[in-house]
Amino acid sequence: MNPVVLKLSGKALDSFCGNSEWAKRILKIQSSCDGLILVHGAGTMISEWSKKLGCEFKFVEGQRATTSDVMEVVAAVQAGLLNAKVTAYLQANGLNSIGLTGIDMGMFVADYLNPEMGFVGVPKQTGSNIWLINLLSENVIPVFSSVCRDTDGNLMNVNADVFTERLGESVSAAAVLFLSDVDGVKLNGKTQPILNQQLIDEGIESGEISGGMIPKLQSCLKLLKNGVGKIWIGKEDAFANESFTGYENLYGTWIVNE
Repeated sequence: MNPVVLKLSGKALDSFCGNSEWAKRILKIQSSCDGLILVHGAGTMISEWSKKLGCEFKFVEGQRATTSDVMEVVAAVQAGLLNAKVTAYLQANGLNSIGLTGIDMGMFVADYLNPEMGFVGVPKQTGSNIWLINLLSENVIPVFSSVCRDTDGNLMNVNADVFTERLGESVSAAAVLFLSDVDGVKLNGKTQPILNQQLIDEGIESGEISGGMIPKLQSCLKLLKNGVGKIWIGKEDAFANESFTGYENLYGTWIVNE
């Protein structure tokens, strides 16, 4: 199987469980592809709960430095509360699903990113994914929190985008869909529906593609080289278009090999 992996942004999570339309959108994508996997983070809610509980935190190079106290909040909110809410929402709307983390079935172990970051890691696949493929073949939607573990069993905070990349590579995804806060990737003053490596390289060289979009697109190109069919970047608004019949009709930018 070559499923589609959909990473839900914080904005999407804010509206996901309170909007019955999302179940229809998920069903449309699932029915038009070879299985669907959801991945979610919990950035904003983790910050809110950390403040409520008096757990101080800081960001280093865009990632949350994670002490043992903050890690407990990450696990409780992301792997516990939010994962359960998303899974419950899908079940209540007739979509068979199961809540999971990167820890389950020994599929991933995270290496430490930087000693200054504490329990922040980069996942690598260490176990078989056959059990995951079996779930997909039974029309189950796996819902992953990106929480992982290290080799000693300590909980690890893993960026949800990075986890999505590793998961997409693991299952040789037909497509990986990243919900973002931008309409897509702009070149020549407008959002491009399709980009390949040549156009991306030209955009970076000209300076039109800059900042955080550069590492995101470089990561997308790496995914393509590692077996993922194509990658999409766009806003949640793209999913509100009731006329689309499958994920290929989403508005935004597709990153493809050719």
